[in-house]
Amino acid sequence: MDSQDKKLLRLLQQDASLSVADLADTVGISKSACWRRIQKLEEAGVIKQRVTLLDPAKLGLGLTVFVTVRTNQHNADWAENFNKVVQDVEGVLEVYRLGGQIDYLLKAVVADMPGYDRLYQQLIAADLFDVTASFVMEEIKTTTMLPI
Repeated sequence: MDSQDKKLLRLLQQDASLSVADLADTVGISKSACWRRIQKLEEAGVIKQRVTLLDPAKLGLGLTVFVTVRTNQHNADWAENFNKVVQDVEGVLEVYRLGGQIDYLLKAVVADMPGYDRLYQQLIAADLFDVTASFVMEEIKTTTMLPI
């Protein structure tokens, strides 16, 4: 990956709707070369997907919740069930398995506290040992841009 690829990636992270012509002009390469580079980055899995980012609050999803989960069952069957449960819970945006005292960290968005309670009821189907929620009061920084 050279500096032109990195510049393309930075531009696409800022605005994935930019045309190939605009990208090529900004990077200083031809449209066909730009298109080939983008295709190569997609084929290599560097570009996973192109999405539109939405404002959760404007869609009635004003409560962001970070949920920590601890389990006392560290076996493949439990992990498979937990993975299935979190995949099926609408509102869960991200799930991470962690090292340390917390086993899993989830990020979810819901409309309100009753919305969180519905989400919680779905989560406990995974036979959890300890669940703790932290509610976001203010979003100070959020980005999807990787530092490349």
